[in-house]
Amino acid sequence: MSLTRRQVTSAAFAAVPLGVAAAGPARAGARRPRTLFIAGDSTAAQKYSDAAPETGWGMALPFFLHKDRPVANHAVNGRSSKSFIDEGRLDAVLAAIRPGDLLLVQFAHNDEKTTDPTRYTEPWTTYQDYLRMYVDGARAKGARPVLVTPVERRRFDAEGNAVPTHGEYPAAMRALAEAERVALLDVQALSLALWQRLGVEETKTYFNWTETEQDNTHFNPPGAIAVARLVAGELLRTRVLGPRDVVRLHDEIPTSWITWPAPLA
Repeated sequence: MSLTRRQVTSAAFAAVPLGVAAAGPARAGARRPRTLFIAGDSTAAQKYSDAAPETGWGMALPFFLHKDRPVANHAVNGRSSKSFIDEGRLDAVLAAIRPGDLLLVQFAHNDEKTTDPTRYTEPWTTYQDYLRMYVDGARAKGARPVLVTPVERRRFDAEGNAVPTHGEYPAAMRALAEAERVALLDVQALSLALWQRLGVEETKTYFNWTETEQDNTHFNPPGAIAVARLVAGELLRTRVLGPRDVVRLHDEIPTSWITWPAPLA
């Protein structure tokens, strides 16, 4: 499907980080924007020009959402469900979130670091305890929490089978979502299936593989777009968002839409 210059401009503007894009005056009868906040780690986070071509899936998510569903990407490199809270980052999100907004929560990559007490959580106890703080915090503000199982790394066995890498964390998140009646986007299962379909070699074109780095955790633009498409599809499937909220789900998204702003001072 061909894309007009106006569509490209609108999608690129939607990807501008929180605080850069100013909201214009509300039109009579217009839908009130409902913001999708992201709390997460480096796989989702905004990247800057000094990290290019590394790309977080949160940078591509706006391309699949109606302009009245803006994204506020608070994900930060290296954070776990615990350290994100300990650093006051959840408090900052909850100070900005409004009734009707969504809080997407994706952690596990850094919760798994058993040698780092500032980040480590145990799947069936402290990990669930911290995730519950996001759930309770969003609900107390009148917003809707959405749990997102951690996107999978690129790992294959000797037979070429994509291998799960997150241990018990996805199962613990699924169990918590069921117990707390929270919407769940099972990106771990979907991304593992996607890597399996693509295979050992083609997946390299989705991850941050460069001449100097072979990164099997973080994405380049095609990978970030592919994962963002999974997230948007799950938001639609679970009815967290409606058909009018999700756009371009089956369209080709040009990688040129991904931009990396200058590093923050």
